[in-house]
Amino acid sequence: MTEEQAQPKKIAAYICTGCDIGDSLDIEKLASIPQGSNIETKTHEYLCGEEGAAMIQSDIDGGVNTVIIAACSPRAKTDVFKYDPLTVVTERVNLREGVVWSHEPNDEDTQSMAEDQLKMSIAKAQKAECPDPYKEEISRTILVVGGGITGLTAAAEASKAGSQVVLVEKEPELGGYVAKLKSTFPSSAPYEEPVEPDIQERIKAVEEDGNIKVYTGAKIEKIVGAPGMFDVTIKQNGSSQTERIGAIVLATGFVPYDATKLDHLGYGLDNVVTNFEFEEMAKSGELAQKAPKSVVFIQCAGSRDPEHLPYCSSVCCMTSLKQAKYIRDMDSDAMAYIIYKDMRTPGQYENFYKKMQDDEGVFLTKGEVTGVSEDGGSLVVEATDTLLGEDIKVKADMVVLATGMVPTTAIEDEAAKAAWEEYLRRGREEDQQQPQEEEELPDARMIPSGILNLDYMQGPELPELKNGYGFPDSHYICFPYETRRTGIYAAGPVRHPMDSAASVEDAAGAALKAIQCVELTAQGRAVHPRTWDMTYPDLFTQRCTQCKRCTQECPFGMYNEDEKASPLPNPTRCRRCGVCLGACPERIISFKDFSIDIVGSMGKAFSNPEGKFKVVVFACENDALPALDMAGVNRLKYSPAIRVIPLRCAGNLNLVWVADILSAGADGILILGCKHGDDYQCHFIRGSELCEYRLGKVQETLNRLMLEAERVQFRNIAIEDYDKVPQIIDDFMKRLEEIGPNPFKGF
Repeated sequence: MTEEQAQPKKIAAYICTGCDIGDSLDIEKLASIPQGSNIETKTHEYLCGEEGAAMIQSDIDGGVNTVIIAACSPRAKTDVFKYDPLTVVTERVNLREGVVWSHEPNDEDTQSMAEDQLKMSIAKAQKAECPDPYKEEISRTILVVGGGITGLTAAAEASKAGSQVVLVEKEPELGGYVAKLKSTFPSSAPYEEPVEPDIQERIKAVEEDGNIKVYTGAKIEKIVGAPGMFDVTIKQNGSSQTERIGAIVLATGFVPYDATKLDHLGYGLDNVVTNFEFEEMAKSGELAQKAPKSVVFIQCAGSRDPEHLPYCSSVCCMTSLKQAKYIRDMDSDAMAYIIYKDMRTPGQYENFYKKMQDDEGVFLTKGEVTGVSEDGGSLVVEATDTLLGEDIKVKADMVVLATGMVPTTAIEDEAAKAAWEEYLRRGREEDQQQPQEEEELPDARMIPSGILNLDYMQGPELPELKNGYGFPDSHYICFPYETRRTGIYAAGPVRHPMDSAASVEDAAGAALKAIQCVELTAQGRAVHPRTWDMTYPDLFTQRCTQCKRCTQECPFGMYNEDEKASPLPNPTRCRRCGVCLGACPERIISFKDFSIDIVGSMGKAFSNPEGKFKVVVFACENDALPALDMAGVNRLKYSPAIRVIPLRCAGNLNLVWVADILSAGADGILILGCKHGDDYQCHFIRGSELCEYRLGKVQETLNRLMLEAERVQFRNIAIEDYDKVPQIIDDFMKRLEEIGPNPFKGF
């Protein structure tokens, strides 16, 4: 702790009267509240203006080290109310969006709401401390796993940004799948002609780059540690070497779906090949030697099929169009037939699709292939439900099955392949069953691919998306490159199916995120989304009961375990979500500015007179708080009975807060957290889901207090659902009015 941090607290509260605040509230009465807590209080017409900002800064220069700013939303004017976090505790009170813009002006309930929000912030400010950042000597070297076009690009981009890079490729040569292509999709206007791959130039550039150390024919034996301090053991030519690494880009790509499972489409017959095999034939010249006069391309061969790959691999349609052009370019009399479920050629690729449609030697029809058979040396493809409105049979010299892409994380070795097959089977069964209420929160799924071999208590590889078929889990809306292992970023087809052009863009993004990670880690700060946060969990391990809740529920695998099964924190893995704080039944996990005691004190700080309902709303800072702000900006009105306590994540919720706040007389508790499910996701991956799961067990707490279960409710809310905020709150208040006031009120 620095000398400045050791100084006793000197708190000042600043109340803004601008933006309708002064016209809607009794400012004199509001200003008297901090004074009763021995806090100096000042008001100003515009705290965010030059004069107001200078007043606050002058006080800080004069010794104030805890600042309470009662003005606009904490999400507004962050550039103005920004002070050294190592020496100044800053607490924001949302009087504008959260009170006066969303409630009736000069009303006693609106006034009471403003006063209580200020009291709650004072309670927090009095106990919050400045952070003591975790800083160690770190490595800024980036590890890139995979030497295909994604890995090569990630390595090159990181090097251009000034980073040292270690690249590990399991094959003897760099290049990956793109090195096997005859051509890639059109890449420039008018997007009508495939282009020759530039993969050899990329390989040469990486091999000649002095910032990049390349291991080929190599495998990662083990990764120990955390961002900035990963120790990566690499095995090559029978010997092992350890590299100190700052962050990791996973770019191991994909493998084609196993076509031996597609015998119903004729695989195994002569001249029935996959699109990948066909491409290699075109590149090697074997296709020209065969000189087929007619070729049928069967789209979605095993893809978008619940018995095989349920997802679309996104590139197969363009691949078949490109390969049809090979046929037409070789022989103007040859015919190419493409039978598809849907044609998907996104963006500028539509130009290439239109050009191929105009080619009289290319026949396209929508349909379902029902069989492929041999007939007198030819192949016969039968299809039904075509655009022609009738069943068809097409004779061909060759049949090409457009098989999909499977991430290498799913089938890198036999153990991984077996696990992946089991997940597919279970996924099919789950899809066929009615959803049931789960007694236990399901563990994160993880396929033992043997690629990274992480020394993590939660497992050696990356957790996968629910029904993600091997693709690593991430926040796929806001933070697409991030995985559930801090400092490890997925890029290219290992993240989701994509072509080489998209992989190049993906690689650059992942490389920049890896660099950002090591720079933030060096400053003791968190990565996405709390990049300003320099706190980290502080554990009072003397009271730990080894229940494993924190080590198992942390979405990011921050904790390992020691020999006694006690949690062993790795601070640079931590994203400061506070899910562990919510999980701990012994309440031994705290942050400098966010703890069981701090939040509990806030929940008991407001007045609770008889005859008035009071409700605590725990609001997640990533979706619920912005939604509440937007409701205020749009002047949407809702009950003034609520008192908002921001949470880092709904997963912070500890059941002790429920008991304490209701025991103190609050009439109800409403938790607003991010949506979770197939089409939305908590910013901390599982926090919202964990919160809802914990609240399923809150009945025991309420029974002990002899209170109704409806007094505590959880609601999912997306950031764009601000217009639903009033209805959610008012419906909850209506139910509380039916139940009646909390019998603890007044005690």
